[in-house]
Amino acid sequence: QVQLVESGGGLVQAGGSLRLSCAASGRTFSNNAMGWFRQSPGKEREFVAALSGSGYITDYVDSVKGRFTISRDNAKKTVYLQMNSVKPEDTAVYSCAGRSGPVSRSSGRYLYWGQGTQVTVSS
Repeated sequence: QVQLVESGGGLVQAGGSLRLSCAASGRTFSNNAMGWFRQSPGKEREFVAALSGSGYITDYVDSVKGRFTISRDNAKKTVYLQMNSVKPEDTAVYSCAGRSGPVSRSSGRYLYWGQGTQVTVSS
């Protein structure tokens, strides 16, 4: 069993930076691929980024490539999403998720979910 708690959301101006954190409990964190998803009002949940348990394999949605970086510290049982050069269209509730197995863009393949943290980008 893994429990996830996100933090680091807030209000940021376009072009600025923000770092989201996702703290995990449970003994099997390092075995889990981790992902970040986002959802804004009226839209479906969208894949943002994912990272393998080892940290060697990453995947990003095209709209954030070159701007966002996903990383993890298995000793701290924490996964991060560094968001640079943010845009108003990045505004959403960001949730982290975990699964045993390889990285995936499909939210349905993730078993563990955090409660989400709001990111608002002002223009």
